[in-house]
Amino acid sequence: MSTLGDARSGKFADNIAGFGRALRRAGLRVDSARIGLAQQAVQLVGVDDKADVGAALEAVLVSREQERDVFRELFDAYFRDPELAHKLLSQMLPTAQGRAEPSKRRPRVSDALAPQKRFGGGERKPDQEVEFDAAMTASDLARLKHADFNALSAGEFHLVEGLARDIALPVPQVEMRRMRPGTRGSRLHWARSMRHASQTGGELLVLRRMQRSRQPLPLLVLVDVSGSMERYARLLLAFLHAATRLHRRRDVFAFGTHLTDLTPAFRIADTDAMLAAAGAAIDDFAGGTRLGDSLATLRRQHARRLVGRRTLVLVITDGLDTGEPEDLARELEWLTQRCRRLLWLNPLLRFDGYAPLARGAAVLHRHAHAMLAVHNLARLQDLAESLSELLDR
Repeated sequence: MSTLGDARSGKFADNIAGFGRALRRAGLRVDSARIGLAQQAVQLVGVDDKADVGAALEAVLVSREQERDVFRELFDAYFRDPELAHKLLSQMLPTAQGRAEPSKRRPRVSDALAPQKRFGGGERKPDQEVEFDAAMTASDLARLKHADFNALSAGEFHLVEGLARDIALPVPQVEMRRMRPGTRGSRLHWARSMRHASQTGGELLVLRRMQRSRQPLPLLVLVDVSGSMERYARLLLAFLHAATRLHRRRDVFAFGTHLTDLTPAFRIADTDAMLAAAGAAIDDFAGGTRLGDSLATLRRQHARRLVGRRTLVLVITDGLDTGEPEDLARELEWLTQRCRRLLWLNPLLRFDGYAPLARGAAVLHRHAHAMLAVHNLARLQDLAESLSELLDR
């Protein structure tokens, strides 16, 4: 063991427990059992090398790939050197020249490192799940409604995720070939009309009619899970799962460096369980984006998911594709010829004056029928109305 002391007791054991609580505040699933395993892991590797301690803690405390970046950033900040801590503290304190520079940390990490409020008796209140507060003011709700998903703290993110699950997304309906009894329509339903006439002595007092059946469009969703879409992907998956729960024809895929079928995960009724299943299925989370290769896989292996030319395709990405533009253009042309509408849901539309200048974004902009923003709750609420308008157009 090093001069820092025994990992089973003393200050270092308390630091591991405190670090576990900080991870929990940052949104990671860390309980007392994992903290106990973390202390045992540190005993095995020793505390002489910071890299070994970090690797041991990461192996025990991180259960999902998308949590690794948050863990490493929080580990470096929590177990930093004393001299570096003084330098960071001096940069954070206000000076005579002006305000301190804004922190470049992730909002989840900054929120986890922030001092926790103390309650009566000097005891710290245990970590609790974020719940909707009925006493929240209208200004707070308005701010969260228009706040960018990527700028939310850990607590705000969980609250907004819960609010997003209550937003409805009625998929537009279209008329089918099949007919059913109704009150409107050009064709008469003679069988029902004659049955009704038998009850009135043979008099045709009411003419029953036939009208076309209506059903929602088949839905195909492609969600970008690359590094730049990390926070948007999780929240939009939760939103789509809850908003399209009753949709009979719904296929969902995640794409990063390759295509991942999330349709089996979306059949799970509970949204949290769906997110856990999706996280286990996606093995390229927070990586690069190769939409062209993913669409090629869709064409070769899942072409039957496109129901004739009636399917509504939603592509959720920022358009920062790393593949070849020619391959992407070829696959997008194939896709647009086999669907009713291809809509690009782009979080980068939060910036005023945004233009799709990147190579992949320019190709996607040429082939998509429309581009919509999905970076806050207000935009998600407008999405259903926008879909109907685009289809009517």
